[in-house]
Amino acid sequence: MSFSVCRVQWDIAEPLLRNVREKVFICEWRIPRQIEFDRQDRQAYHILICDDASQEPVATGRIVSSGEISRIAVLISHRKQSLDKVVLKGLLKVANELELDEIFIYSPLEHVDYFRSRDFYTAGAVFMEAGMPRQRMACPVNKADLFKSYLSH
Repeated sequence: MSFSVCRVQWDIAEPLLRNVREKVFICEWRIPRQIEFDRQDRQAYHILICDDASQEPVATGRIVSSGEISRIAVLISHRKQSLDKVVLKGLLKVANELELDEIFIYSPLEHVDYFRSRDFYTAGAVFMEAGMPRQRMACPVNKADLFKSYLSH
């Protein structure tokens, strides 16, 4: 299988980005729609992956200028192809272009040790998002390519 990877703007690619995120986060994870789609979407840099054969969107993720990486989503039918890593690679390229010193994610608590072992450090208090406890985890951009990604809200 072959895929096309593009950096896209929300205003142009919104239906395609929504398609993937609705299937993954709203249908699978049961994240409320009002939490899934927020004001950051319009300012974020988005990566979109489409299947070349079907022309259908299959994966996406975003990064905002503060360095927050989020909304990495891959359709269940394509998860064995490591497209989350391709999305992350695109987002890290954006982070480098923005000359960010560090990136951060809001990790589920059960993944905190995983990210600690990959040069992330905790920052701030644990908080609740969409009924799940989260911890802010940050990492210098120059070390971020050392970890493999995972589906991330």
